[in-house]
Amino acid sequence: MKVLLVGSGAREHALAWRLSQSARLSELHAAPGNPGVAAWATCHPVRADDGDGLLDLARTLAVDLVVVGPEGPLVAGIADALRHNGIAVFGPGADAARIEGSKSFAKEVLFAAGVPTAAELARPVPPCVVKADGLAAGKGVFVCATEDDVKEALRDAAALGGSVVVEQSLDGPEVSLFAISDGTSVVELGEAQDLKRIGDGDEGPNTGGMGAYAPLTWLDGADDLVDRIHQPVIDELARRGTPFVGCLFAGLMLTADGPRVLEFNARFGDPETQVLMPRLQGDLLEALAAAAQGDLGGVAVPAAEGAAVTVVLAGPEYPARSDYTGASIDGIAAAEASGAHVFHGGTALHDGRLVTNGGRILSVTGVGPDVPAARRHAYAAVEMISFAGARYRHDIAAAHA
Repeated sequence: MKVLLVGSGAREHALAWRLSQSARLSELHAAPGNPGVAAWATCHPVRADDGDGLLDLARTLAVDLVVVGPEGPLVAGIADALRHNGIAVFGPGADAARIEGSKSFAKEVLFAAGVPTAAELARPVPPCVVKADGLAAGKGVFVCATEDDVKEALRDAAALGGSVVVEQSLDGPEVSLFAISDGTSVVELGEAQDLKRIGDGDEGPNTGGMGAYAPLTWLDGADDLVDRIHQPVIDELARRGTPFVGCLFAGLMLTADGPRVLEFNARFGDPETQVLMPRLQGDLLEALAAAAQGDLGGVAVPAAEGAAVTVVLAGPEYPARSDYTGASIDGIAAAEASGAHVFHGGTALHDGRLVTNGGRILSVTGVGPDVPAARRHAYAAVEMISFAGARYRHDIAAAHA
């Protein structure tokens, strides 16, 4: 099977690594990919947001399946354009991808599906949560405890463009729960916890994610949660004539009153994918292809025993800036020799040197028999890697140390 993977981040590197292990794979291509992805796939200089270029590339390569990583191309309708031209796609069409592209649409679907979520507020009275309605690369959510927080959140959300959604503030641990769907049924893919704030102790602004770990030994009944949360949403989208084919990622808060949906995403998470992929058993490509063909019957993608912890190395001004370029990166070979996975998020090759090229530069994943062991492995590998201005959190999965 010839596969085209769309995207250029650490999520796509992790997916490329995992897909490359499939016995069904004959060729793996990526657009545009990155230096890490290039170890597993042939990279092509076509941007993930270039719909016409991706369609032309898929036709030229005569691929059997396109796997779309980032949310932007999905919300823009790349999956529709490919499907209309007879190309199988793992990723929802634009109408279904609105579950991520519009917070207000997601609220409407959740209400219709009877899935519990945070109540929407008529006006921003603290404590509350202010959300940019559209895509914001994980940086459009503002938790407000005071009136000053509200003013700052409304200003920052307005700078992202579009309208805002205001919700009640909820308390409890957060969970990222993943399932793949063929448009009618769902298969659980696993859970993780993502730490979004830039600083230790969950201080500072939200980011696209500074680290993650799995499994969540304190979470019971993930299968039951998928049945209660993902399946009704899949049913509701199908009822509307906009079936969701792809990865449906629920951000949940486990409150004293039960689980509440904070958000839905229409794709694999980043950095959660970097802990999910090392733990998956079975053939991921077979599962994604089955979903794209509309039949997940008999498909299962169980998780292996053991744990994984990912630590993200970011640029010095991230998240305010995501354009840290040109700093030489050293130590990746040593980290990988230790058994860690080093997934490239924002890297480039310059005159044969690996350099920084983004905001979140690398995701370093350690594995082990349990979370504490995986955490030790991840941080030992992080200490082997260096580039000027590197910053990372020191407390990923610290509660399990």
